[in-house]
Amino acid sequence: MPVAELARRADLTRPTTHRLLTALRHEGLVDQDERTGRWMPGPELYLMGTVAASRYDITAVARDIVRSLAVRTEESAFLSVRRGDETVCLLREEGSFPIRSFVLSEGVRFPLGVASAGLAILSFLPPHDVDAYFERHPDLSREWGAAHGEQRLRTRLRDTQERGYAVNPGLIVEGSYGIGAAVFTREGHPQWALSLTGVEFRFGPDRLPELGRTLLAHAHQLTTRIAASR
Repeated sequence: MPVAELARRADLTRPTTHRLLTALRHEGLVDQDERTGRWMPGPELYLMGTVAASRYDITAVARDIVRSLAVRTEESAFLSVRRGDETVCLLREEGSFPIRSFVLSEGVRFPLGVASAGLAILSFLPPHDVDAYFERHPDLSREWGAAHGEQRLRTRLRDTQERGYAVNPGLIVEGSYGIGAAVFTREGHPQWALSLTGVEFRFGPDRLPELGRTLLAHAHQLTTRIAASR
């Protein structure tokens, strides 16, 4: 983005922002497009990412499981990871059903408890972590609608714990349904989630339990594979 926008977002003066960017560029952490003048991530960030990937990136061991989930259900399947108080989508695999939901794609972030992946992860965090999350985010209902108020969200957390998987009945985009299941670290922490999204009539009560069982089976397979690979 241009320096003026970066300065506005960082609440800095334009000269200060440009001076910082110049220093970061010298270290390779940012770069500048000579034609447009816009600033962008630099090559050193890529190198740092490749080093971190060996510890944090599970896409290599998860890709075939996400693909299998899409093939089995014919819906779009996803892998998301927890990053602080958000989930970030890492993988998307299209299903064969021709009508699709495009709420989620690689790189898209949602707060925990909003999309089905984040709801699944939040549901299996320790109670004190859940309480702390709500304390940090009192404005979820204002930003995401009344359905994301604390009491209604806590009801969905309990429902998710009982079912084993989370259900998002069109709360982000009307008519776009999602279900998510947590994937755990070797120590039992919910760090990732598999999810499915599609149009409402594909997630009716006659089909939802079958989708949930398939999703949970794939999430368990991935949890087992992660534990064995680390």
